[in-house]
Amino acid sequence: MQLTMLATVRSFAKINIGLCIGANRRDGFHELRTVYQTIALHDLLRVRVGHGSGIEIHCSDPRVPIDTSNTCYAMLERAMDALKVKGRLVLEIEKRLPVRGGLGGASGNAVAALVGLEMALKKQLAASERLRIAAEVGSDVPLFLVGGTVLGVGRGEDVYPLPDVPAFSIVVATPDMGVSTPKAFADWDALLASGEQAELRSASTGGDARRSIEFPKLTGLHPSVRMKAFSRKISSWLGSVPLKGGRFSGVPAGGRGRAEILLLDLVRTGIENDFEQVVFPQYPALRDVKCALERTGAVYASLSGSGSALYGLFRTKAGAEKAAARLRKEGIPAQATVTLTRSQYWRKFRVSSFE
Repeated sequence: MQLTMLATVRSFAKINIGLCIGANRRDGFHELRTVYQTIALHDLLRVRVGHGSGIEIHCSDPRVPIDTSNTCYAMLERAMDALKVKGRLVLEIEKRLPVRGGLGGASGNAVAALVGLEMALKKQLAASERLRIAAEVGSDVPLFLVGGTVLGVGRGEDVYPLPDVPAFSIVVATPDMGVSTPKAFADWDALLASGEQAELRSASTGGDARRSIEFPKLTGLHPSVRMKAFSRKISSWLGSVPLKGGRFSGVPAGGRGRAEILLLDLVRTGIENDFEQVVFPQYPALRDVKCALERTGAVYASLSGSGSALYGLFRTKAGAEKAAARLRKEGIPAQATVTLTRSQYWRKFRVSSFE
């Protein structure tokens, strides 16, 4: 091994286009259905490999752990074992994405660290081994080994590439607050339990007690019912996508420019993020940000993951930039950016130096 080997990579973010929370699993997680979409916002990571042993992580953001609790540490440790190589790893993280923001920053960092390590060593794990390790590290880590538009099932770690959605202008708002994902799941379970109790009271009295529940969207409360409904919406969308050789063809269908409205067709199926029903009551300011995105022209707005980041889809780049500027004037941190197709995601991954 030469004295020092170096690779610098981008670590992209993701948004969730719809997120359905299902039943509790035996492993303690929840069954999920979601559509992940990678976007151009990113952190920067530098991986150095030299003589010695151990893993050292540096980051100027005090909210980012630099010990074994960092997802990058777990990823690098497993990858070195799988690659059967030894050396001292030094990882530098330039944090540009919000911490605990629902954009998958920590998970994306883990995959970027893995890819950076492979680039530095000029060795690469088999795809199946990469996915296995990624699933061990975190539920939404594997999506970053695919990129583009990705279906997530299981606890989110079981990923399937969907037809690539052409790049679309978006605005990402990042309010300065952190939302605890474990607490959001606990709040969801409590809400679901209250709804089930209401159904039992309704059955015993012959009335419709569900009308008094604060969140009437939970009609059809049984997790399996809701999961099936979400899956049907995704299947319906896939059935309308024109394919050629297993990939999005870009050919207009039904007299409409499919390349321009494919993402809008997906959100028009009615898929939503279940977390909004428990996060917004706890953090009313986040509901206000969603309304602000819609007020500035977003054709669709949603919480990403459990938050606190929200995003809006805009028909034009100019419209997105104007909306982001307006939100910033209102005191809401916001950036205009774009979604990334799978090929764009991997083409932009490596950089020659820190930007």
